[in-house]
Amino acid sequence: MTLLPALASHAELRAHAPTPHACPCAPPAAVLADRPDAAVVRHGEVVAKAHAPGTPERPLAARLATAAHPDLAGVLLAPLSPHPAPLHGRLVTLWPHGTPVDRNDPDAAPWEAVATLLARLHRTPPVRLPSGLPPMRGPEKAARALARLRAATAKTPHPGAPAVEGAWAALPPWARSEAPPPGRPYLCHGDLHLGQLVRASDGRWLLIDIDDLGLGDPAWDLARPAAWYACGLLSAAEWTRFLDAYRAAGGPAVPADGGDPWPALDVPARALTVQTAALAITKAVAGGRALDEVERDVVDACRRMIAIPPDPAPIGPK
Repeated sequence: MTLLPALASHAELRAHAPTPHACPCAPPAAVLADRPDAAVVRHGEVVAKAHAPGTPERPLAARLATAAHPDLAGVLLAPLSPHPAPLHGRLVTLWPHGTPVDRNDPDAAPWEAVATLLARLHRTPPVRLPSGLPPMRGPEKAARALARLRAATAKTPHPGAPAVEGAWAALPPWARSEAPPPGRPYLCHGDLHLGQLVRASDGRWLLIDIDDLGLGDPAWDLARPAAWYACGLLSAAEWTRFLDAYRAAGGPAVPADGGDPWPALDVPARALTVQTAALAITKAVAGGRALDEVERDVVDACRRMIAIPPDPAPIGPK
């Protein structure tokens, strides 16, 4: 049995536990994702996720325990099982199904909900969390995106790659995953975007995907919408809704008094822009195609960033 059918069987067993019976689910199983870094299958109200090959068990178990912690009830989707299980050489976790954000209705994006959840996540004291929680993996993912760009353009040069490399080189070491982040550590999601939000059966929005969860600079979790706003991909009204809701919920990543948020957000937003541009060029090279309009926008943003160095002041809350 290959991974996807085995994952479907794993989800089915949990969906109909403790007494297996004739499956009433229609359709019985659905593949939600099948990527090199994750495979996700739904059966009824159960979702089984196979994490990336080589995922270390101990950090994943700590992240899983954090998602199940009572202090994070109503913030993170809680797993159905407290431990990852091995399956076909991968670690698998089980989750309740939730309804994702409707990608076809961008005007209904729940910016206030995600901002409030982020603030609650960031306000959770790390001392109350399970031991062994690793650093959040945001900077590490950005560094991996640059490595993929270099591998892709080593054989097929791309005219946008020098701008991405230049913007990356201007970032401080912590944003390139070469040093610890400044300031005290906070609980962070590590890969925040609207695809990491689902509506539970009781109607509440919850954050999902714990693969990058950990301790670090909370500004990183605001960096993607900040980068979209800076690149012109997110309207001023949507950015203001998000930022105001985060502040109203007591989020610590930016000044609570309405002061300028950009000294805290500048470096993470630049890093996320570089990561997005690097992945865009990598995919374009692999597909033998030109960049689309949005991809050109983020590469052009990298060109502009080279001319304006990042704020050298310490980043992150103290």
